[in-house]
Amino acid sequence: MLKKTLFIAAGLLMLSAVASDSFAQSSASADWAIHSHNSYRMLPDITYMTATGYESKLDVYRRRDTTDAQPTLVFYHGGGWVRGTKESAIMSIMPWLEMGWTVVNVEYRMADVALAPAAVVDATCALRFLINRADDYGIDTNRIVVSGESAGGHLALAVGMTPESVGFTHRCAGGGFRGIETAAPKVAAIINWYGITDVEKMLAGNADARSYASQWIGSRSDANEVARSVSPLTYVRAGLPPILSIQGDADPIVPYTQNVLLHEALAKVGAMHELFTVPGAGHGNFSTEERTKIYRKITEFLGKNGL
Repeated sequence: MLKKTLFIAAGLLMLSAVASDSFAQSSASADWAIHSHNSYRMLPDITYMTATGYESKLDVYRRRDTTDAQPTLVFYHGGGWVRGTKESAIMSIMPWLEMGWTVVNVEYRMADVALAPAAVVDATCALRFLINRADDYGIDTNRIVVSGESAGGHLALAVGMTPESVGFTHRCAGGGFRGIETAAPKVAAIINWYGITDVEKMLAGNADARSYASQWIGSRSDANEVARSVSPLTYVRAGLPPILSIQGDADPIVPYTQNVLLHEALAKVGAMHELFTVPGAGHGNFSTEERTKIYRKITEFLGKNGL
């Protein structure tokens, strides 16, 4: 764990200088690196659930200068539910650290450990764990934003949109022997970076088929039923948290139509939703100019929703 912690700390210091060819020659980057080091402490590899013999972990980045409850980003990494690590998402959470948010970086079970709906179960149970430990980590439970990229975007949508009645939280239900399951509060907003919205459309035999989706669902007689149960489109209804979706319209990994369909479905029920399209862009890998525009939109979206 020490080795991983040192890797993450080194990564934060190095990545803060990406705007400069030389960290030593960029006083602005150096100042920010020192500021981030002095402003945050990281609590790494906290086990939030154990299932199928696997300990699912998360990292908490908490401000040093306050003990008050803070607005909190809960982030899920991408990788098609078949690969990826929370450590690989460090660059994606850095802007939120710069904005002064508490950040929680979540890992979850991959397909080689457990098939669907395990990743959704983990992502939802991570939120429940954080709600139950909010005082320990300085989390304002009324100002939690869930976000992620690609498969992580899908998980953010699933966490924020799936009703409690579906039962994905039964594996981590609160209450134990004496009580009943404790409900996790509604998240304040969802920021979906090019996430999958209809898993069923991506199974083999469909025009938008992707091997990673089939790998995650697995060979089972109820594949379509399981795919529908983990698809955010299944749970479109009025009263959802505000949702901002971000995607390039030339994305070869997650079809752009996935988020167009979500946008149209949410509009029909009057749910608060925006689709920010990046013309000509692929699967992430946005240019500096494009990413700047995206974060301006995110800032505007947060402000509009009291965050």
